[in-house]
Amino acid sequence: MRILTSSTLLIAGAAMLASCGTGGGILNRERPDEFAVQRQAPLVVPPEFQIVPPAPGAPRPAEGTAAQQALQALFGGPAPRSAVETSALDRAGAAAPGIRSSVGDPATNTVDKGSTTQTILAAPEGDGPAAAASIPS
Repeated sequence: MRILTSSTLLIAGAAMLASCGTGGGILNRERPDEFAVQRQAPLVVPPEFQIVPPAPGAPRPAEGTAAQQALQALFGGPAPRSAVETSALDRAGAAAPGIRSSVGDPATNTVDKGSTTQTILAAPEGDGPAAAASIPS
């Protein structure tokens, strides 16, 4: 036990002395030359700098109103479709481009599918007997 303690102290002392060497000691670091520091020129406002601060609550002139920014973020701008995408949509029978605007319109005709469709849609999920919709006859 005595040998272990003395060897541990010897190794710790050697490590501490090695850290004071020329490689990484506190006293042997390179310092900047304090006489080589130059003063910077003071900041000057150019004479053509005539910007008027905006009025409180006014929108930024380049960005538009908050409502326009929200619409742009949600729906983006009109993106042109490629010929391949247009062809695929035509073959698939895609809806008209403005269909979302006319869905809630009172003049839009809808079909009432009746209670059978409502029963099927209200059936619980799963594969068991409780999931089977009982269709009235």
